[in-house]
Amino acid sequence: MTVLRRAIDSAAAQLAEAGIDSARFDAEELAAHLTGTDRGRLSLVDSIDDEFLPQYRDVVAARSRRVPLQHLIGTASFGPVLLHVGPGVFIPRPETESLFAWASAQPLATRPLIVDVCTGSGALAVALARHRPSARVIGIDDSEAALEYARRNIEGTEVELVRADVTTPNLLPELDARVDLLVANPPYVPDSVVLEPEVAQHDPPHAVFGGPDGMTVITAVVNLAGRWLGGGGLFAIEHDDTTSARTVELVESTGLFDDVRARQDLTGRPRFVTARRRGSGG
Repeated sequence: MTVLRRAIDSAAAQLAEAGIDSARFDAEELAAHLTGTDRGRLSLVDSIDDEFLPQYRDVVAARSRRVPLQHLIGTASFGPVLLHVGPGVFIPRPETESLFAWASAQPLATRPLIVDVCTGSGALAVALARHRPSARVIGIDDSEAALEYARRNIEGTEVELVRADVTTPNLLPELDARVDLLVANPPYVPDSVVLEPEVAQHDPPHAVFGGPDGMTVITAVVNLAGRWLGGGGLFAIEHDDTTSARTVELVESTGLFDDVRARQDLTGRPRFVTARRRGSGG
């Protein structure tokens, strides 16, 4: 254990010097990944093999170059699920777990139809399917690279995946007025924003940036929600922390929704808007 602890201490110092705030956590996660254990059980590792130290040095060096931790270990936690992720798909963030918590707490029909647009790795779709096993859940994305990960992540579930661009006019009319819950974590960062290296260099720009003001895809999704949701259907959409008021105004301007509310993420930042489709529920 002494050799392993020294290696972790050295790695944490190296990562901290590289400007990584979660240096100790990341150093331990990488060590746990390579030893085949959980981070909380590292103290129980009796010995390490000869391959560990050179492999560990390599992954720590990669993390120092700001390669995302999730790319190096191949997974990301989101709510109740562990997702396969890697180059080509947006890494789900803790901020979106607040949207998931809201969605999972809502009363729905016995067998609701739930749609997750801009599903990416399938994070919201898979987590909601786990929470509501009787639901029909559809995940929609236009990126084949992202859907490759989503297909792995939906294994063992009944989640359906559709490759489609949510900005396409008259998309999937068969869903009109039939959806009970629509959730979305679309690309919403304004094009001019400078992001940390893990995002700027490794998340697909198509899944991050939402036009000059960050509202391009949000606008399309709000229009879809107005068309797809049945009366009383619920809507939740994530947005940039600078565009909460604009998102509320956009949803209200349709005249199709009641109970439009700005909501905060776990850090207290404005992060998503929820609403209810006008009309009687079914």
